[in-house]
Amino acid sequence: MLAIFQAAGWPIWLLLIASIVATALIIERLLYLRRSKILPKKLLDEVVQVYRGGKADIGVIDKLEKSSPLGVVLSAALRNVDAPREVMKESIEEAGSGVAHTLERFLTTLGTIATLAPLMGLFGTVVGMIEIFGSQNATGSNPAQLAHGISVALYNTGFGLAIAMPTLVFYRHFRALVDSFVIEMEQQAVKFVDIVHSKRK
Repeated sequence: MLAIFQAAGWPIWLLLIASIVATALIIERLLYLRRSKILPKKLLDEVVQVYRGGKADIGVIDKLEKSSPLGVVLSAALRNVDAPREVMKESIEEAGSGVAHTLERFLTTLGTIATLAPLMGLFGTVVGMIEIFGSQNATGSNPAQLAHGISVALYNTGFGLAIAMPTLVFYRHFRALVDSFVIEMEQQAVKFVDIVHSKRK
C-alpha cells in the first residue's frame, strides 16, 4: 500500500487526509442518525400521558428535553401548553429549527469533501502531467521520470473519484434522512398540539 502512495506522489496525501475525515464523519453520522435515537417510538404517547396526568413539571420537561431530538421539540410544546395554539406551534417550530441544525451537523463538510475530492484528484493529475513534460529534454525522455509522472496522474484521478463517489452517496443519504426525521418530528408535535387544544374545546 505504501508503494502505491509513493508512486502516486505527494498530492495523494491530501486525498488520504480527505478520505480519513470523510470516513470518520460517515461513521459518526451513521451512529448518531439512528431512528431509535432521534424518534423514540412511544415518546409521544408517554408525553400525552404525562400531560393528561398533570405531571408536566419542570423536572419532567428538562428530562424530556435531554432524552432525544424529538424530546427537545415536545418539551418546547409542554413548556407552552397553556399558551394559545399559535404560540405553541411557534415554539415548536423554533425548537425544530434548532434540532434540524444539530441533525445536519458535519453534512456540509461531507458534501464539501464529495465535491472537492475529484478536484484534488485533478490537481494530482496536473502535477503528474507537469512531471511528464519535465522528463522531456534535448536527448529524449527519462523513462523513470515519465513512468512516475503517469503514475501520479492516474493514481490521483482514481483516488479522487474513489473517495468522492461513496462520500456523495452517504451525503445524499444523510440529507434525505435528516429531512424525513424533521418532517416526522413536526407531524408528531402537531399531533400533540391537536390533542392539547381539542381537549380544551
